[in-house]
Amino acid sequence: MNTLIKQIRLIPLLLLGLLLSNAAIAQQTLSLKDALNYAVQNSSNTRKAKLDIEGGRYKTEEIRAQALPNISGNAGMTYNAVIGQLVAGDFKIPMGKTWNANAGIQLNQQLFNQQVFTGLKAARTSESYYNMTAELTDEQIIEQVANNYYQVLVNRQQLNVIDTNIKNVKVVEKIIGNQYKNGLARKIDVDRIKVNLTNLQTRREQTSNAIVQLENQLKFSMGMPIETVILLPATELNSKPVLPQFADSVNVNGRTEMKLLNIQKDLLTLQRKAYVAEYYPSLALSANYSYTGQSDKFDLFRGNSPAIWYDASAIGLTLKIPIFNGFATRSRVRQADVDLKKAEEDRRQTRNSLNLSYENAKIELRNNINTINSQRQNVLLAQEIYNSTQNNYNNGLAALTDLLDTENALTEAQNSYTQALLNYKIAEIQLIKSNGNIKSLLQ
Repeated sequence: MNTLIKQIRLIPLLLLGLLLSNAAIAQQTLSLKDALNYAVQNSSNTRKAKLDIEGGRYKTEEIRAQALPNISGNAGMTYNAVIGQLVAGDFKIPMGKTWNANAGIQLNQQLFNQQVFTGLKAARTSESYYNMTAELTDEQIIEQVANNYYQVLVNRQQLNVIDTNIKNVKVVEKIIGNQYKNGLARKIDVDRIKVNLTNLQTRREQTSNAIVQLENQLKFSMGMPIETVILLPATELNSKPVLPQFADSVNVNGRTEMKLLNIQKDLLTLQRKAYVAEYYPSLALSANYSYTGQSDKFDLFRGNSPAIWYDASAIGLTLKIPIFNGFATRSRVRQADVDLKKAEEDRRQTRNSLNLSYENAKIELRNNINTINSQRQNVLLAQEIYNSTQNNYNNGLAALTDLLDTENALTEAQNSYTQALLNYKIAEIQLIKSNGNIKSLLQ
């Protein structure tokens, strides 16, 4: 009995341990590399891109089927309610039997059809298109997740700044409260510090809510369940900004966007060839075999039936030569020519756009590194001014207005510095992307 009671008491502890274990599993510490690798495996967009690749293979198989033999079977039974008769003098010859049954098989094989052969090449090229689209999707996911990741970190850093400011203001609030009790401070000073503290607490709540929203957006872009608790190491934002060596130009032909446009051009070229192939003749082989039975009674399948059974087969070639279709083929070829010219314009515009992105990324990176360096010095100076003003205020040498002004200036300098860090990280991502090395972030 005692053993049973002990076991019953142990059940809640086991359940609690299970819940804590599940909570630990649900909580994940994510480095940037972890987040990016998770995203390329679990994002809905990447999964759909992989499904497109699978669908492309099936599309190729469908097109290939047009070049393979097409075999079909058939069977049927007919009851001739009225049978015509051929009258020859005094003789009447029936033109069939009351019951007919037949079964057969038919084969068709394309021997020469330029449209089918061109379509098969296009289907194979489409597979490359879907593979390249999946590659581009991965790169876009990496860029989006990396940007979201750093936004969370920057907002968390801003929250830390607010918490520090609240701590400092509470110290001042306590000092002013004691001074007011001793008749050394005015009521308006107490009220002003309370207003300042309330504003900071309100800003903290807004920033905290924004962090939750940004984390949810990050998890959504990664394809991670929203209820998962994630922890992002603050050290991911602590790397010292370094100005890299810039190349004068970037090889845009190695970018996935250009490779994708090149495949699109190949597909449009094959589409034009398919239209031109409409001028070509086509040759097909056909063959069939049938077995037919006829009887005046419904005894076709009886063992001793007097039914007549006979077989037949035929083999033939069908040659189709296009002569005139009202210039429809010519119009389709000319439309294909227009599409090819538009594709060339897209390639030219994309090449310029990629070069523009590279040049802008270089400028942004330089600007943000300069901004980070100046803002870092600005934060140190603002902190020094705040400490000096606080000391003067404590000694009665500075007004509360001066202290609040320097506190606001320090907050603004700290926020500007964290914003400069975010801008630098985004510019760094853009530069890596411009070099075609966005997937290096996965390593």
